[in-house]
Amino acid sequence: MTVRSSLFTGAMGLCALLAAFALGATPAAAQGSKMKIQEVTSPGGIKAWLVESHVNPLIAIRFAFVGGASQDAPGKDGQAYFVTSMMDEGAGELDASAFQEREQALAMRMEFDAGRDVMLGNIQTLSENKDEVFDLVRLAMSKPRFDEDALERVRAQILAGLKFDENDPETVASLAWDRLAFHDHPYGRPVKGTMASIAAITSEDLHDYVRRVFARDKLVVSVVGDITAEELGPALDQLFGDLPERSELVQVAEARPPLGPTREVIIMDVPQSVAQFGHRGIARDDDDFIAAYVLNYIIGGGGFSSRLMEEVREKRGLAYSVYSNLYPYQHGAVFVGNVATKNEAVGQSLTVIQDELLRLAAQGPSDEELDSAKSYLTGAYALRFESSSSIASQLLWIQIEDLGIDYITKRNALVEAVTMDDIKRVAKRLLAADQLITTIVGKPVEPAEIIPTGAPG
Repeated sequence: MTVRSSLFTGAMGLCALLAAFALGATPAAAQGSKMKIQEVTSPGGIKAWLVESHVNPLIAIRFAFVGGASQDAPGKDGQAYFVTSMMDEGAGELDASAFQEREQALAMRMEFDAGRDVMLGNIQTLSENKDEVFDLVRLAMSKPRFDEDALERVRAQILAGLKFDENDPETVASLAWDRLAFHDHPYGRPVKGTMASIAAITSEDLHDYVRRVFARDKLVVSVVGDITAEELGPALDQLFGDLPERSELVQVAEARPPLGPTREVIIMDVPQSVAQFGHRGIARDDDDFIAAYVLNYIIGGGGFSSRLMEEVREKRGLAYSVYSNLYPYQHGAVFVGNVATKNEAVGQSLTVIQDELLRLAAQGPSDEELDSAKSYLTGAYALRFESSSSIASQLLWIQIEDLGIDYITKRNALVEAVTMDDIKRVAKRLLAADQLITTIVGKPVEPAEIIPTGAPG
């Protein structure tokens, strides 16, 4: 077993302080604490990042397998999502009831979640129960049962959720936007699947997904809490050592979202319409990403501090909420925004949004907006490390995005280094306000291309 370390203190002292409080330290102890990130390699070659804290007898583990919903088999949309809902429904000799009773007896938490690019796992346990918990999780990943009775029960739950989503304007707008932006690419397919695809998925399909995706070569792990590096090495092999050495992932093509203008209206009998708008974005490994991140805070990521909230809600009272996000998916980044407004104000809201994006692309923000954005983003960063679980999650995504074990020490300096020239350059590069892809769900007054609710595609 090998161990490498990275310390962050000094400028990141607030992170360490908040982390220490979250992990149960007293104020005096917290002020003198150092949060040390260690890279641990198990005897079997499995790597993990570890932050030790022995204040409370708790361990939080986050892990991910590269793949996610992009690895759903053709015609099996929702395959990964279905797997996540079945992971505590029996494994090995334990049927669903016995497995869940064992979970409760151990006072543990085990959760799985399917993203577009990764399958995420979450374990939380008392340190005294760690060996039994790790054995149970190992069993769930390496020998899931996917029994027919459990499968049908979970299938019914998923179908009920999909039925509910059909009447949720924001979900419908998002799914339609993905379809327009990504077409036949895996990102254009619904992560949760469709009524037809979920109805067709079999136990064999679930086993096939686990066999192809749950493997050690595409595994990323972070651990925080009451466990030493010497203990973690063998524990990693205990948890993941039974998994195949290599995955069988299907290569995912690069997505190239087209530019609009494209507008689609889906009629739904609701008093308020929801619109989603956006276009191509900037990749996470692009040199301009941090500047784009700061710019997005100014545009619509900063809540009441954002330009869109100020212009759409505060000045004109057109909408209760309006926001924007950057989604740097591994195979195609997008810039996406959302606004919810009364049916009579959809057109005016979208016009205001388009005008502000055009203005930002042409002129950039004010000095005050840039200074405020950087001040908030650097000051709030420490709040991402307020508990053992949140620390583990942050470390996991730093690994997934390959930012380096020292990223936490560098991150605020990267934000501070963004200049007005950077913002203006990136605004011209990112924002194409006259070429937005827009989906509207509701009964907008303005005439537009109309697609009835529930239309295929």
